[in-house]
Amino acid sequence: MKRLDRHIWIALSATMAALIFLLTCQHTWTIVDPGNWVIKLKTHPKFPYPPIPADNLPTANRIALGKKLFFDPILSRDSTISCGTCHNESKAFSDGLPKSKGIAGQTALRNAPSLINCAYLPNTMRDGGVPTLEQQVLAPISNPLEMGADVNNVVARLVAHPEYPALFRHAYGKPPSVYTLTRAIACYERTLLGTYSRYDRYLYDHDASALTPSERRGLLLFFGERGECFHCHGEYTFTDNSFKNIGLYLNYPDSGRARITLKAEDVGKFRVPSLRNVARTAPYMHDGSLPTLEAVIEHYNSGGKAHSNKSGLLKPMHLTPEEKLDLVAFLKSL
Repeated sequence: MKRLDRHIWIALSATMAALIFLLTCQHTWTIVDPGNWVIKLKTHPKFPYPPIPADNLPTANRIALGKKLFFDPILSRDSTISCGTCHNESKAFSDGLPKSKGIAGQTALRNAPSLINCAYLPNTMRDGGVPTLEQQVLAPISNPLEMGADVNNVVARLVAHPEYPALFRHAYGKPPSVYTLTRAIACYERTLLGTYSRYDRYLYDHDASALTPSERRGLLLFFGERGECFHCHGEYTFTDNSFKNIGLYLNYPDSGRARITLKAEDVGKFRVPSLRNVARTAPYMHDGSLPTLEAVIEHYNSGGKAHSNKSGLLKPMHLTPEEKLDLVAFLKSL
């Protein structure tokens, strides 16, 4: 009798264990999936941690889903263009073109900016017109010159996809939707951090060998009153995220910040770009009109054109040929 009781107990225990396993497996994306625990983004210890919305904390599942979506042309109307088309990893998530190419070979309005350190942006786009990374995801999808899609049609594709519904549930506990789509891509984009350059080794790790003599001379120019670059590019991300008119044109075909504010004093103003990885993101300016770093230095050295909104910081610098080379050398250390 005792042997029979023992067998019954073993059978009951096995049944209960199987039942518990099945019940928990129905909710692996919220209860037992180790890929959905919140993780910490990797930044330099001297950098502040980027601000992250409470409803989109980073997890391995969310980041993996966002990365898959980022590089998938399913988001465009004709399934030919992905986010990664205009934000190429080898070019610091820019694309090397003066202005990006969208569906059917159409030309976008502006040059594609690098996404490195976009987690630190207080708002997005070159004119600051979109408040968050989550909302920014919708801009290229719906732009007729870029992806040219209806986001609701994109979501319908994702719902019908053989893989995406499960991935969305593992990441957000919900099916594909505009809410989860935008959050997944933004979650991935916040991992694109650039905080470990040779300049950082020199500054924070006190490694004197990290910069060459030319780069160190360029650093002194950059952060000195002679170069004055630090006034706008002095933060840890090498931008203060302000909007400046730098005298690129006397008449701006693209009015810049004024498209958002409708103020005449904002014509020709664009976000001060980050200089992190700047050597990999040519061509430069909002319209890709300056092909090289040397051309950029020449523009600033000239003081820019006399537009009425031009920043008072821009004045002829009278740099020597060697100083120009040193400044370019320093920028390449970022």
